[in-house]
Amino acid sequence: MTFDVGVAMTWLLYLALFPMAFFWLRRAWRILVQRDFSEVALRHGVAPQDPARWAPYEMAINGLAGLTVAYVIVAVVAFGLPYDTWTAIAGSTIWCKFFVGFALSRHAHIKDKQAAGAASNIAPVDGGRT
Repeated sequence: MTFDVGVAMTWLLYLALFPMAFFWLRRAWRILVQRDFSEVALRHGVAPQDPARWAPYEMAINGLAGLTVAYVIVAVVAFGLPYDTWTAIAGSTIWCKFFVGFALSRHAHIKDKQAAGAASNIAPVDGGRT
């Protein structure tokens, strides 16, 4: 095996799976066990009005992604999972987690956006004559 760009990128992807699995499983643990909803469905760093409503979905997204990546880490070493297979699983998991998490955060903030829009459409009490 000769060290080239492809080998370096493969190692980089494999080693990056460790912190991803750790952070995603830690977020799922915080939501499920510690009931910490501070990182649920964030949009621009702000949580939705009712983060407890969205917590099970966020926990499932992070838990499933974290377990999948942890499986890939173990399967590569223990079972010799082929390169094309583990990179496909890992890449698909990463992209799906990001897209589904993004969609959840936007969906959780729809009420906030509608409430802000309704508040700005309210006519002034004096009829606008100031």
